[in-house]
Amino acid sequence: MDVSENWNLELDADAVLAGQGAHPDSVRRRSPGLVETAERALREAGPLLAPRSVERLVRVERQEDTELILAGGARLRSPALAARLRGAEEVVATVCTIGAAVEARVSAALADDPVFALALDGVGTAAADRLATAVCERITAGAAARGLRGTPPFSPGMPGWPVAEGQDAIFSLVDGRTIGVELTPSHLMIPRKSVSMVVGLGHRVTHGGRDACDSCGMRATCRYRTRRGAGASGKR
Repeated sequence: MDVSENWNLELDADAVLAGQGAHPDSVRRRSPGLVETAERALREAGPLLAPRSVERLVRVERQEDTELILAGGARLRSPALAARLRGAEEVVATVCTIGAAVEARVSAALADDPVFALALDGVGTAAADRLATAVCERITAGAAARGLRGTPPFSPGMPGWPVAEGQDAIFSLVDGRTIGVELTPSHLMIPRKSVSMVVGLGHRVTHGGRDACDSCGMRATCRYRTRRGAGASGKR
């Protein structure tokens, strides 16, 4: 397993607003005060970010219509995942997090200033999204250096891969505790601003961008759909 801590996440007020489920252009026209709040939240929460990731590359032994059988006997069971990763020769399982400090600051601010707390939470969501995208970009760049292509990421909870089944599969491949991430009995990740996903690598995989939103059935109407600027993710 590879653990990385040196992530430089570039965030701005627009990313924070999008992390709150808002449309930045609309907010700038109608509520400039919220932009100022987002900028203040970014200044306060930025130093609290502790982005870390852990990943593991595993060879694909065999692929069926409903699952991928990996070296060592692990299985990724999901027809939707098998279709997305069709042709993969390798799979990278990864978990990434921004840590728990921002979440704690949100809780502390909630009673006295809920608007500011929401902006702080937007910083956390935006940062986790940028981190997940940066992780995917590094995975696919490394694959390209070996003459391989990467698929878009696929995360537990996306259509066709139940959270419980997907989280168990990923956490059986990587130890999230190495970066401070654990699963609750209900298969939610703690800290909450964490992302788990798999990426397929191969010579003949379908290469279609990095956005996990691409395969979500709610992508046309979701207010939280990611706005790519610098940096998957399921919404946290």
